[in-house]
Amino acid sequence: MPQPKTTDGHSNLIATPVRSLIKRIPVSVSPDLSILEAARVMRAQRISSVMLIEGDALVGLVTDRDLRDRVVAERLDVDRPVSDIATRGVMTIGIERSAFHALLLMARHHIHHVPVLDGRTVVGMITSSDIAEHESDSAVLLGGAIFEQTRLEGLVQASARIKTLQQRLAATHTSAHATGHVVSALTDALTTRLLQLAEADLGPAPVEYAWVAAGSQGRNEQTAKSDQDNCLILSDAYDEALHGDYFRELASRVCDGLAACGYVHCPGGMMAMTDAWRQPLSRWRVYFERWIEMPEPEALMLTGVFLDLRFVYGRPDLVDALRAEVIERAKNNKAFLAALAGNALVRQPPLNWLGRLALIKGGEHDGTIDLKMHATVPITDLARYYAYAAGSPAVNTRERLEAAAQSGVVTEGQARDLIDAFEFLCGLRLQHQARLVSEGHNADNFLDPEEEMSNFERSHLRDAMKLIGTMQSALAQAYPVNLI
Repeated sequence: MPQPKTTDGHSNLIATPVRSLIKRIPVSVSPDLSILEAARVMRAQRISSVMLIEGDALVGLVTDRDLRDRVVAERLDVDRPVSDIATRGVMTIGIERSAFHALLLMARHHIHHVPVLDGRTVVGMITSSDIAEHESDSAVLLGGAIFEQTRLEGLVQASARIKTLQQRLAATHTSAHATGHVVSALTDALTTRLLQLAEADLGPAPVEYAWVAAGSQGRNEQTAKSDQDNCLILSDAYDEALHGDYFRELASRVCDGLAACGYVHCPGGMMAMTDAWRQPLSRWRVYFERWIEMPEPEALMLTGVFLDLRFVYGRPDLVDALRAEVIERAKNNKAFLAALAGNALVRQPPLNWLGRLALIKGGEHDGTIDLKMHATVPITDLARYYAYAAGSPAVNTRERLEAAAQSGVVTEGQARDLIDAFEFLCGLRLQHQARLVSEGHNADNFLDPEEEMSNFERSHLRDAMKLIGTMQSALAQAYPVNLI
């Protein structure tokens, strides 16, 4: 299977370890040091941020922006301890991660300074400028533009740049894996900013909550051509009579805002603006218990979306608690795993009995292949089954396949083949969409192999489809029909 070229900045960032971006030993001060002395340290060291260390623990971060906004603009007494203006709960990154992961962290959360940890020890600091040296037109810059917006109209204009960015990524043969993470990170940023603007208008949330991405956004596999899949997990302190109106309005503003930005409303209504998907944690526990204990067709359809949950904004522990319980319950339920396996066999690859590509006949999409429903989705469904059979918390398809190989659910070779096939098929889909957009058409998932592919590429497309069929057949043998 042909491997994607990796000449673009985002791909280079994947291969660039965070440790290589660290330029100096970490500079830190005591939380008790005065604001004035901390500022003098920053000036002497020529740095734009300083970490607050207490004992061996990182307890805060102060940037030059904090000095401007929290001290100078507020005429704050500079003899007060620097801890008074520090950001707490600082987001960090492990030294073993890639620069690409640092980029995503900055883009999602609109931050420009990230301390680097080796275990629990602070070993350095990287900034958006460090990453910009490797990638001048990155998701960090667009993410920053998103967080600068104060009105929906501005977010709509900023979101229009995502399609352009995706086109550029396709033109430079960025891997589909990297592209999915970049686009999903920007959708996260849009979602977060919409929530912030809604809270600024409606007032603080009356109880804690977690906004959660599901579906392709949850898996970090989103493209610019996508609908919404999201939900709200509310604290069990939620009272419908007291708090219902607030969260109903919050969810509507965010979902409608995302729709205005090009992420159309989910046709099945699987969004936080739907009452059923805006519930307290205890209710979500009941949902998943019922879906897993009684895996009927509707339950499997819902779990196909909501088993791919990923936290975006609010209280992450609400999501963490639910996911841990769902994984434990699912991996120990043979009937549910059998049903999940059966669901992974529903969408067969488009091959005829001779092993040739079977194109759609008639209608608007005559002579094409649906690259989503009959190419990438079957692999996504297989990976979801493998992950839950392995008891893995992974959500991304590639990471699920890697976890399945590590646990022995599939062999390393099978996982590697499926990862390569998934990357190839997703890459075709992205190239197809970029081509349509560049020609002034709306993006879709219907590829014409005769018009858009060479003989060489069609051969690899058939190989990818045959691999899917082989893995589905192996799964079908593991689960007798009467169990599915």
